[in-house]
Amino acid sequence: MDTITGPALTLEDLRFDNSFARLPADFYEHRQPVGLPDPHLIAFNPDAAALIELRPGQEARPEFVQVASGNALLPGMDPVAAIYAGHQFGTFVAQLGDGRALLLGEVKNAANESWELQLKGGGPTAFSRFADGRAVLRSTVREYLCSEAMNALGIPTTRALAMTGSAQPVYRETIESAAVLVRMAPTFVRFGSFELFASRGQTPELQLLADYVIDRFFRAAGNGPERYARFFADVVARTAALMAAWQSVGFAHGVMNTDNFSITGLTLDYGPFGFLDAYEPGFICNHTDAGGRYAFDAQPTIGLWNCYALANALTPLVPVEDLKTVLATYEQTYREAYLGRMRAKLGLAREDAGDAPLLLDLLTLLDAAHADYTRFFRALCEIDAIGSPADDRAAEMFSDRDGWYAWQGRYRSRLDAEGRPPNARRAAKRAANPKYVLRNYLAQIAIERAQAGDFTEIARLHAALRQPFDDLPEFDSYAAAPPEWSRTISVSCSS
Repeated sequence: MDTITGPALTLEDLRFDNSFARLPADFYEHRQPVGLPDPHLIAFNPDAAALIELRPGQEARPEFVQVASGNALLPGMDPVAAIYAGHQFGTFVAQLGDGRALLLGEVKNAANESWELQLKGGGPTAFSRFADGRAVLRSTVREYLCSEAMNALGIPTTRALAMTGSAQPVYRETIESAAVLVRMAPTFVRFGSFELFASRGQTPELQLLADYVIDRFFRAAGNGPERYARFFADVVARTAALMAAWQSVGFAHGVMNTDNFSITGLTLDYGPFGFLDAYEPGFICNHTDAGGRYAFDAQPTIGLWNCYALANALTPLVPVEDLKTVLATYEQTYREAYLGRMRAKLGLAREDAGDAPLLLDLLTLLDAAHADYTRFFRALCEIDAIGSPADDRAAEMFSDRDGWYAWQGRYRSRLDAEGRPPNARRAAKRAANPKYVLRNYLAQIAIERAQAGDFTEIARLHAALRQPFDDLPEFDSYAAAPPEWSRTISVSCSS
């Protein structure tokens, strides 16, 4: 969990700057937020507050609710909506931008870490494309919970500080209530930010953006003309590692457009996401994605595709042959990162040439049985010997029992070859295989209760998700097999 490392600050003590707003006017639009009428606090995250050293109890102040809902600004805040382009479902859109998000500014903590604060749902901007600039309670609850769940799983992500709501109606497929999310990240610059200036032939602005990002987040890239190739190599490595992390926990993003890809390798813009219930390689979490472009098993390839799109945008700064050389490293980086995470899930401490086929054969068994991905790997933590009670529980998940026992025999031989003490192995597996993930039905229950005015389930679910690897008896229901009705849940780009 995040802990305060510096002084505990009041709202008035926070010192805001906005380095992004000091870039030229082509990068953004200055825009004041349109606050929620009669707002109330729905949720507050002390873990995120600790990152900016905000004093506990500040969330109880009326002033906090006013700031978090867009009705007031603190000294130093300079709200802007960023402009960017992007490939949406493979088609280039020349101008997008923050249609319902406003960057307020950044706060630097005692560890010299900068955190940008952004209002999501703070009203229309020049990039809203005739939309209302609002966020609904439903989607806000999902992003608040999932971004914090991903952080607890050890996956790079934006963070959620607070969520406010209002009775103000918002018109989507139905009439819903409005909400605002205060989210945090070191930066919200995206692949599409670079694509915008490249598509317009604005090479000075493209270089200025690259220099801005490198100077803040990629200082190892150094100086000189070669810094842009080194920067791109770091972005590609981070992206490949992020895709490996998603795959290892069974997370499907749903809208992997280039405008939703963070330049620093964070999970960004939670919409129609979903964690696997039954293991299904072709799982499509977004019902808008009729062709399955962003299906679960396609995510690593789409990560590379997006890196190609970024490479095209960087051609004015980096020789094409250098870009190709970097892109050629993606698959090996991804493979190493993914196998590393999956070895940890299997409790393997060393690399072996047979690890990839061992894992592939296991996934084939899981696919054939439609076994629950998270529950299987959690059960695997306790397996010590064939025929043990824990093994019997795992075996019940497979229609092909003979196949399971044959695989487990190979697995046991692999474990025996390492000679790792069983207790140490079990502890390592439990630290790599979560008991709790944000299944869509759990989010749906929290949403429905929130829509009825009861926000306690959001807090209770968050309490479990922030400790996903622990055994928490009071939250055992969150680790149960999903109910049959959960199959009817449908999420789309409006989610």
